Amino acid sequence: MHLALAMERPLLLEGEPGTGKTEIAKVLAAGLNRRLVRLQCYDGLDLAAAAYEWDHARQLMAIRLAEGDQTQDANSLQRNIYSRNFLLARPLLSAIDPDLPPAVLLIDELDRADEPFEAFLLELLADFQISVPEYGTIKAKTKPVVVLTSNRTREVHDAIRRRCLYQWVDYPTAARERAILRNKAPGIPEMLAAEIVAFVQSVRHADIFKLPGVAETLDWAAALTALDQEELAPGAVEDTLGVLLKYQDDIAAMKGADLAKYVSEAKAAARAA
Repeated sequence: MHLALAMERPLLLEGEPGTGKTEIAKVLAAGLNRRLVRLQCYDGLDLAAAAYEWDHARQLMAIRLAEGDQTQDANSLQRNIYSRNFLLARPLLSAIDPDLPPAVLLIDELDRADEPFEAFLLELLADFQISVPEYGTIKAKTKPVVVLTSNRTREVHDAIRRRCLYQWVDYPTAARERAILRNKAPGIPEMLAAEIVAFVQSVRHADIFKLPGVAETLDWAAALTALDQEELAPGAVEDTLGVLLKYQDDIAAMKGADLAKYVSEAKAAARAA
């Protein structure tokens, strides 16, 4: 992250869902006191939703008003209706708008967008500008800090990778996850937090479809606290597995395993830590 800021280069974060990639951009925006501009990618994302579009309704109204104005010629009318006043900024354009405060631009889950969309990003990532054919080029006065995330549901194109610094974001170690839990949920008893982390770390080595991320760890800690649990107990763990795991097959697999053994091992690991 320090190199991305010092070199003014975009940062591509890849990793499993739930490892905290999006949170990095949020915390960075708060730490730099910049506005966070988030583009959530999805299948079918196009230029109008991602970058800009013309306000056609207002343009049509301007044309009708100009029809009664004999002093305005066709060239003048065209210049007026394709002015910045009629340009609607979407996240990408908003992030580089020279008239707005500096931003942190989060392009979230790029792997969910169509491959052709990546080609449009190349100009933005290389030169921090967007070319609007009818208007001209809009360039950032202060370069935004750009963070791209990918869950690797497909490979991001090499042209995007070449323009970015790269970092793989893995699941945190037990010590780091305990630190996250202390920071995000300070009201949880220290021993319960240690047991939760030890249990989650153990589950991530189980043969299940979707491993729990840090977000699930935080949710599970909040759920156990809401149930007034001061330590892990097999019954409470079984009742709240739907907070930690998101697929019925995974829940069934954990319930079919020796859940009490997982709990006792987590308690032992927490005491050792």
